[in-house]
Amino acid sequence: MKLVFASNNKNKIQEIQALVPNTIQIVSLEEIGCFEDIPETAVTIEGNAILKANYVTEKYGYDCFADDTGLEVKALNGAPGVYSARYAGEQKDANDNMDKLLFKLKDKTNRKANFKTVIALNLKGKQNLFSGIIHGKIIEEKIGTNGFGYDPIFVADGYNKTFAELSMEEKSTISHRGIAVKQLIEYFIKNNV
Repeated sequence: MKLVFASNNKNKIQEIQALVPNTIQIVSLEEIGCFEDIPETAVTIEGNAILKANYVTEKYGYDCFADDTGLEVKALNGAPGVYSARYAGEQKDANDNMDKLLFKLKDKTNRKANFKTVIALNLKGKQNLFSGIIHGKIIEEKIGTNGFGYDPIFVADGYNKTFAELSMEEKSTISHRGIAVKQLIEYFIKNNV
């Protein structure tokens, strides 16, 4: 079965394709001819996932799923949250975002944070939501070269390496996205998709 993933982020697509059964082929937005930036104007992570999934289903007619992810930092009242990708500006540069976050946390002792992913699945006229949260902390400098986004400054509870120091396989077994995708896969299995 082919299923559209409402993203052109090659890192995300690769991460999710590695998690889903071989019977499901992930198709990117580019592959269905969608090159526009889908508006992410909701005030919640759930809302943005729903907006993206509905956009593809309504405009292109495909069953699909979309995710939205945010990093929520306790000392910053949940920021950057829904604005995680564009925290330091519309250029959506990961290094700029991390630099801004590290600057904002410079004098803070509470560095607790969590990543949250919500997946909205539009399949056969129904919508389902799946979510995953991983708790951890923001360290004081970037370490590691794997992953993307805030991975070089996030260490999950119970670990002593950043997400960027873990292999894709290691990260996928514990990450927020991995947790949400596992729920998605369980749904597929339960419903014989």
